[in-house]
Amino acid sequence: MKKNLMIVFVLVAGLLIAPVASLAQGQQKQKPPEGGTPKAFTLPQKEIFTLKNGMRVTLVPYGTLPKVTVSAFVRAGNLNEGAEQIWLANITGSLMKEGTTTRSSEQLAQEAARMGGQIGVGVGADQTTVSGDVLSEFGPDLVALLADVLERPLLPTTELARMKNDRLRQLTISRTQPGPIANERFRQLLYPNHPYGRVFPSEEMVNRYTIEDVQKFYRENFGAARTYLYVAGRFDAAAMKKAITQAFEGWTGGKAAVEDIPKPIAARSIHLIDRPGAAQSTIYLGLPVVFPGNKDFIALQVTNALLGGSFASRITSNIREAKGYTYSPNSSLSTRFRDSYWLQVADVTTAVTGPSLKEIFYEVERLQKEPPTEEELQGIKNYLAGIFVLQNSSRQGVINQLAFVDLHGLDEKYLTTYVQKVFAITPRDIQRIAQTYLLGDKMTVVVVGDKSKIAEQVGAFGQVN
Repeated sequence: MKKNLMIVFVLVAGLLIAPVASLAQGQQKQKPPEGGTPKAFTLPQKEIFTLKNGMRVTLVPYGTLPKVTVSAFVRAGNLNEGAEQIWLANITGSLMKEGTTTRSSEQLAQEAARMGGQIGVGVGADQTTVSGDVLSEFGPDLVALLADVLERPLLPTTELARMKNDRLRQLTISRTQPGPIANERFRQLLYPNHPYGRVFPSEEMVNRYTIEDVQKFYRENFGAARTYLYVAGRFDAAAMKKAITQAFEGWTGGKAAVEDIPKPIAARSIHLIDRPGAAQSTIYLGLPVVFPGNKDFIALQVTNALLGGSFASRITSNIREAKGYTYSPNSSLSTRFRDSYWLQVADVTTAVTGPSLKEIFYEVERLQKEPPTEEELQGIKNYLAGIFVLQNSSRQGVINQLAFVDLHGLDEKYLTTYVQKVFAITPRDIQRIAQTYLLGDKMTVVVVGDKSKIAEQVGAFGQVN
């Protein structure tokens, strides 16, 4: 009986597998269809106005779902911290969610939930965002709730110890991970004596923070003059304008935004951080480049995607696909106010730390010597244009794009002509960008790994610090 069942099982399995195998063989012979060309981004019709206190507002009707997103971008972040105030902006942002002078933290959460959403506070290098996404009928109510958080935060003393403990736990974890360790050293080297170069505080620094420090940071850095409010989704424009005016017109303008533009270091330097026993080496390699608004920035984005910033990039194909040195290498353009840097990151096997660096530099130099083919570049341009379209396919996505344009002082055409400009990039443009900006003798290299095993490998690329 068991033998008969086994025979039946084998026959059925064969019948199931055969069509699949035939299908797979057929698919291998067929070339996948070409993807369509992404359409240019059309900016929705928007309304812009400014309150008497200097607060700017943009309203963007968007989408068909009965939902609305409201986001306030305040020019206050880590840039505004002193040398002994690292993460004070983050702690301030966290405390802003812990209630206002008129609502407890529980009431804030409950009211947001009643509207079908929640309130989020995020702190970055240049800006703090306070935002929410709710059903359209509650748009004006959400505006009032966000205004309460922005204008009247309680900043309770009772919650400070918890916030500091959360940050200390985060700090402890980060100090054990090679990526954050490499990032900290890389940023310190690019931005000495500037807030952009300060990644982690000391435990003593965090422990010293008082509620008075938080309150002072809030008073000095938050105000209507530094705030830009964006509304995107389905909403009644008249009702929304009325709600915004009533909620925010009484907010004090405050000080103008700080503009502390750095002068990053562009010089070849090699830095090795010992991590005894590490099975991998973490590589951070990069240099300062032009920031958004420069005529070459879009071409630089395309160059980055081709070189290391996409799964089909050259560096990924080289050290991941061809050689198996690493699983997920990646390059990126990191931007802040009037500032950008290009960065290649890779976690590689200890034994091939030196060869990995060699191949990264090789790919940069190869692009400088010879432009890519039209076919290779077209694939990268399709990828970037597609990503751009996806970034504009949500309410928050549209807001983020508009906020990016406003922060960097760009014209609206940056968004509406982006796809066309990407497709206009030529192979010679890519070669020129690599020759002009990705200079090997100006790159900072940070490697975190087992010094006893990689010092000699890393030393082949210059004096190790």
